[in-house]
Amino acid sequence: MSLEVRAVDESEFPEWLRVRRVGFLVQPVVSEEEVADRLPHHDLSRVFAAFDQGRMVATYRSFDQTLSTVGGADLAANAVSGVTVSPTHRRRGLLSRMLAGDLAAAKERGDACATLVAAEYPIYGRFGFGPASWLTEWTIDVTRAGFDRRWSGPTAEEGGGRIELADGAQIRKEGPALHRRLAASRAGITGRTQRGWDMGTGNAYPVEPWTEPFYAVYRGDSGEAEGYVAYLADGKWNEGKQPHNTLRVRDLVAVTPAAERALWRYVCSIDWITRVRTGYRAPDDLVPLLLPDPRAARVLTHADMLWLRVLDVPKVFEPRTYATEGTLVLDVKDAAGFAGGRFRLDASPQGGTCTPVSSAPDLVLDVAELATLALGDESAVRLAALGRIEEAKDGAAARADLLLRTSRRPWSMDVF
Repeated sequence: MSLEVRAVDESEFPEWLRVRRVGFLVQPVVSEEEVADRLPHHDLSRVFAAFDQGRMVATYRSFDQTLSTVGGADLAANAVSGVTVSPTHRRRGLLSRMLAGDLAAAKERGDACATLVAAEYPIYGRFGFGPASWLTEWTIDVTRAGFDRRWSGPTAEEGGGRIELADGAQIRKEGPALHRRLAASRAGITGRTQRGWDMGTGNAYPVEPWTEPFYAVYRGDSGEAEGYVAYLADGKWNEGKQPHNTLRVRDLVAVTPAAERALWRYVCSIDWITRVRTGYRAPDDLVPLLLPDPRAARVLTHADMLWLRVLDVPKVFEPRTYATEGTLVLDVKDAAGFAGGRFRLDASPQGGTCTPVSSAPDLVLDVAELATLALGDESAVRLAALGRIEEAKDGAAARADLLLRTSRRPWSMDVF
């Protein structure tokens, strides 16, 4: 019998949550409290499932999202999440069907792109997605970092100001404005809703056991908040009755260099802490070079983070800014038909225009490779060397790098 793919109704939502858990190998038990907490925050017209003779065997959802691009503008994105196929129904085209219908609806709505965080790398390239940002996590041996452990507050060298302890309510109050300021200066930041802030600070139903973190806010000389950090710490001591505790950063947002320096110095100077795990940061984060001895920071994880699917080439490339002035003609291949065509990009530091043309191309590339270039992270020269894009004109890849690449790599901090 054929497999049915459709949106779920309210009565099916608890089973959708359970089947989603099955797909992610999480205990397949859903409480009434969890259903009541989650249901109001899901648009059921965009919550899909596949059914085999009435039994739910796959899950999928999407929701509206903003994505910061180079220069600080927001792109309208279709965020994809909760994608699972039960192990009994793999390789039957269920993901293809759910994704194709949702992307078509996003294109019809006028979204510039679609986004997701891929559980597995090989899956989404064939649907036109490409990794647009990457992440790195470090572990810092603070006993070797070289900081003066007697430090008790920001110094004049670090920008002055002060650090004060806070609670979740204060972060929910001051954090959103800081996050928006960060997005205005860094590509790759996905928007946080009030629901996101509630979940991130323990003000929502705990799907997993909740441990209240510690919070600290950095304020500049004016008293205005310029950054905050949320962190957890364990309580390990060694056999010699010496502290051997690890601090784990859950969230660190800083909108000024002084705040960034002071907050990292703070977490590396707390009594009893001998190791700091930084959480997911941009690969070019300042943190290793903030240490007097950068060798004290060791890479734990380096991997792809945000995957992007271009749905409308002009809507993705016109809102961003560019490092210099120049022109580039892109011949974009898109097997799904959403974003294919030939486009002339006229770029400048003030912005750009991107219009369909019929003139000869400079670069020929698949829409998935275009996604890796969209936020300034990837090198067109490197893609050409890999054979993943074609230089139709000599030097076009190097010219693309001059226009598209950014001085700071995009950073996507949130899994969704």
